Amino acid sequence: MSNFLTVKDFIAQQKDKMIELERLLCSIPAMAPESDGDGELKKCEALEAYLKKLGFTQFERFDAPDTRVSSGIRPNLVVTIPGKDDSKRVWIMAHTDVVPPGELAKWESDPWVLKQDGDKIIGRGVEDNQQGLTGAVFAAYAFLALKIQPAHTVKLLFVADEEVGSRYGVIYLLNNHQLFKPQDIIVVPDGGDPSGETIEVAEKNLLWLKVVVHGVQTHASRPDLGKNAHIAAADLALRLNALEKVFSKQDNLFEPPYSTLQPTKKEANIPNINTIPGDDVFYMDCRILPCYTVAEVMEKIKVEASAIEAKYGVQVELIIDDSAESPATPVDAEVVTMLSKAIEKIHGKKTQTIGIGGGTVAAPLRQAGFNAVVWSTLDDMAHQPNEYCIMKNLIDDAQVLAALMYGVDAL
Repeated sequence: MSNFLTVKDFIAQQKDKMIELERLLCSIPAMAPESDGDGELKKCEALEAYLKKLGFTQFERFDAPDTRVSSGIRPNLVVTIPGKDDSKRVWIMAHTDVVPPGELAKWESDPWVLKQDGDKIIGRGVEDNQQGLTGAVFAAYAFLALKIQPAHTVKLLFVADEEVGSRYGVIYLLNNHQLFKPQDIIVVPDGGDPSGETIEVAEKNLLWLKVVVHGVQTHASRPDLGKNAHIAAADLALRLNALEKVFSKQDNLFEPPYSTLQPTKKEANIPNINTIPGDDVFYMDCRILPCYTVAEVMEKIKVEASAIEAKYGVQVELIIDDSAESPATPVDAEVVTMLSKAIEKIHGKKTQTIGIGGGTVAAPLRQAGFNAVVWSTLDDMAHQPNEYCIMKNLIDDAQVLAALMYGVDAL
């Protein structure tokens, strides 16, 4: 541990530089076209320029083509720090895209201008996922600055498109490039808890469903002449939500420990009060325990949709917007045991493994056969107004990531 204490102390002294990088990244909105953004290229280029100033030299770009953004590409950046052993690499993966700020009136400051308040920094993206990104950067920077070679080759991966499905990020990389080895150690610092004691090894199966109900439009005073698509859709939404009681098994690895089928987004139908809508559209966000398949859930949804068609004389169209099923990373996988040891040795904390309902870039990796875990110390301010990052958490996490790079057996 004595040699690593130099690395640990060095990271603790980098607070001002960490804030400097967070400020730079916060100032560049990097939103997907789905969020009326122009992608991540400007932010990726600014990050690469910053890293070159720090002394990083090995860069690779894997750009996914996307004609919807002005540059025509969605960048994925890999930064390499050669290690003593390249047979397995330590990957730290963060994403460069962010979500929109939402209602600006709910922000106490400009979301694109970093604000410092004691040990907190505030701004869109400072926690999701720039805390993990910045922690990874300064964990690796310590080895460059101190001229210490890590035990294994370190790969920092900064991906695009995480917030809206990863098609131009990690999924593109998995489909088009062979970057990973089965024995690699892969950590995604993009989720966690305030004490940093939970390691996420599994995610619920995902189903995003668009439901379109076609009825017959008519004057609101003559409902007998039409078929009210809104009433049929409302009935169907309640029936689909009630399927939570059908898929009722529980698994305490997850929180909540049951499957959730929630009606969420609702599209506008007609603009005036005195017309019965002929069409109505709503969406379902379903987070399904791995003991059930998406296909099983869809079969039950189809049964309920058919019942609504018969009851109201409407037509129901079910469109899968996105779905995913991924195996869990085994709790005894090397990445789990190594990260657990690093956290305990550096900060004296005992960890536990958990599953989550949310989606991260770890899921596509697991689907492809790679063991990956998600871990951070954070207050989970993602997507909220006045999003903040606690600097102590960032520094502590960077020290743990550095311990992985150093080699936990050498601590």
